[in-house]
Amino acid sequence: MAFLGCPRFCRSAVFSAVFLMLSSLLFAQELYIPRNIVEAYNNKTRSLDGKPGANYWQNGGDYSINFHIDTNKKIVSGNETIQYRNNAPDVLKTMVLRFVNNVHKPTSPRAAKVSPEFLSEGLLIKSLSINGDKYDINSKFWETFYELKLKNPLLAKSTNIIKIEWEFPLSKESGREGQIDDKTFFCAYAYPRISVYDDYNGWDKLPHNGRQEFYNDFNNYEVSITAPKNFIVYATGIFQNPEEVLQPKILEKFKFSLTSDQVVHVATKDEVNNNKVTQQKPFNTWKFTAQNISDFTFGLSSSYSWDASSILLPTKRVSTQAAYNAGTADFEKYVEWENYSIHWFSTHWPGIEYPFPTMTAFQGYADMEYAMMVNDTAIPDNFADSRQTVDHEIAHTYFPFMMGTNETRYAFMDEGWVTAFEYLIGEAENGKAFNDKMFTDFRVKRYTSDTSAEEDQPIISMSSQLSGMGYGSNAYIKPALAYLALKDLLGDEVFKKSLHYYMNSWKGKHPTPWDFFYSMNFGSGQNLNWFWNNWFFSNHYLDLKISSAEISDDDINLSLQNVGGFAIPSDLKITYEDGSFDTKHLSPEIWKNGPFYQTKFEISTKVKSIKIDGGIFMDYTPADNVINY
Repeated sequence: MAFLGCPRFCRSAVFSAVFLMLSSLLFAQELYIPRNIVEAYNNKTRSLDGKPGANYWQNGGDYSINFHIDTNKKIVSGNETIQYRNNAPDVLKTMVLRFVNNVHKPTSPRAAKVSPEFLSEGLLIKSLSINGDKYDINSKFWETFYELKLKNPLLAKSTNIIKIEWEFPLSKESGREGQIDDKTFFCAYAYPRISVYDDYNGWDKLPHNGRQEFYNDFNNYEVSITAPKNFIVYATGIFQNPEEVLQPKILEKFKFSLTSDQVVHVATKDEVNNNKVTQQKPFNTWKFTAQNISDFTFGLSSSYSWDASSILLPTKRVSTQAAYNAGTADFEKYVEWENYSIHWFSTHWPGIEYPFPTMTAFQGYADMEYAMMVNDTAIPDNFADSRQTVDHEIAHTYFPFMMGTNETRYAFMDEGWVTAFEYLIGEAENGKAFNDKMFTDFRVKRYTSDTSAEEDQPIISMSSQLSGMGYGSNAYIKPALAYLALKDLLGDEVFKKSLHYYMNSWKGKHPTPWDFFYSMNFGSGQNLNWFWNNWFFSNHYLDLKISSAEISDDDINLSLQNVGGFAIPSDLKITYEDGSFDTKHLSPEIWKNGPFYQTKFEISTKVKSIKIDGGIFMDYTPADNVINY
């Protein structure tokens, strides 16, 4: 092909563009893509190089919320003004409003049985207006979302004003949110919000059922929380008015914590019990702001102690805090653990600086992540388990709070990564032997011991269609093992480069699984579709065996079979009669072309045994994994 009149640099650019296009087509042809995702690629909102397309858009808003907490009646009330930006090219004739806490209503669908203490009357809408149009809504018909037919549609590329006044009771049975005790409340998902409208599904109308997690827009928040005196409020974002709500000694300690590496006991048990923490007005109003984040959460207590510190990163100091019952042994270590996690994740895996200004741990019952907060169960008699929980929940800062993944449909896009990071930081904290055993016992065996029909469903199966162990395996351990196998396949340098390509491309946006697959392909410069098909689109499981071993005078010919099918790393271990041994590492790539592999070892002395060891990828060593002589 000739490019007449085109200089060398132009020809080079054209060749590069053609190569990229052909490579994109090659990558795309080898993976199943749902028709709605295909349409997004056709509309150029997403690109086959793994980046947002030329026409990518997403909606979002500015939320100004005023909360009032009635700590006697256990009611949260409030009003909010939302400046909602419809950046879509579509005119929206309906609006989907979402209130997750309606999962407590008796009439709402749920994934599991609940006790009477879990149930509540749900959300009461007192008033609602959209662009000045008032709506009379009977909110008893709401479940966890409500699709409202608009009097006047939202125009494409428009900014709209939504005002809502509401209240709801806090559930007596605390899980992800609700009453911890009579003096302590965790208020997550505590406000009505506009559901996501995106380029591949339109309005998100999947109900929240208590199992699957969340999918939210990136918004800006200005929030005030009014609570009775002696209640300390902890929240997402930056605390704006400590001078207005804290007594001078507490204020001094809190401000010191913002610049200190040491753990500061901002409010001790004695100070809390003797009313020496908050200003002694009947009510105090606490103010917080947060930018470009997918949720806002807060907790409050008149009995919890308050620790704080900060960790210095290259571009900022991050405030780390913990609120807990005094004397809870593991929570007394929480701020120290938070500092370690934030620094380790920033400098090792994923190796991207912690993206937010704060992190607060709140003692509750959920073991659950929130934007810049975690709500964890105390495990005071098992520090390793407790610390693993801290690591896991803080890792969620990246997925989904930096990467706005759709947890409801594709939980493996956040839980799988976080479980992999949990394993990697665990080795740094506990050493390889201890960490491998803990990870295998807690994670891998739950999956491999499952004998239900759900065990081997493809990871790509929508999380909203899964239940029981099928959901747990597909959301957590199977994708975590896939990511760790990919790390072994690519090597640390290329794996990190590819991961950063993906994360930098989709930071603050909404990637789908296919955006992830193609990002990793282009980031690594490799067609990894064989790997994605092997791990994410198959019914494979974990099982390797030695089919045969032929020993001659100076070598061994081995035939291996991948019975389960997953492309996993493993080690061949040859032990000799004199007690010496050789180990050969086998990359997942040996399974690229099928379930059979042959290899040869040179030997210099008599063999005692040959073993194939999958490590954390296989929690057992079946008889056909070992040959003894």
